[in-house]
Amino acid sequence: MPQPFHLAIPVFNLEVCRIFYRETLGCKEGRSSDHWVDFDFFGHQLVIHHKPKESSTELHTNTVDGKDVPVPHFGVVLSWTDFHTLAEDLKGKHIEFVIEPYVRFIGLPGEQATMFFYDPAGNAIEFKAFKDMNQLFAT
Repeated sequence: MPQPFHLAIPVFNLEVCRIFYRETLGCKEGRSSDHWVDFDFFGHQLVIHHKPKESSTELHTNTVDGKDVPVPHFGVVLSWTDFHTLAEDLKGKHIEFVIEPYVRFIGLPGEQATMFFYDPAGNAIEFKAFKDMNQLFAT
């Protein structure tokens, strides 16, 4: 079992993002202060840190499987079942997807389900799943 990662990301509205991660994504809230909040992000430690909003909102993407993938982004690899359960839950919560849930690289090494969306602060998030977890690092 891999060790949990720790990731700290900037958010310009701590309370709105706190609600998003807790209510929309279902992450259990941990310790917090006036400037940051810890979350159990699917078994990993995610910390949202307040940072004033920057004037530049320029986004960058790279093309993967014909789709514009936001860069940078972060996320978690879920089980196939958990991915599809989360995708349906997020659709029910009217998440605006950057890339709707779909399966890419069909029939190729690394075939995977994936979806992308932004948190309220503009941080790009990807969730993915492999039918065969042995394909996670397939070449």
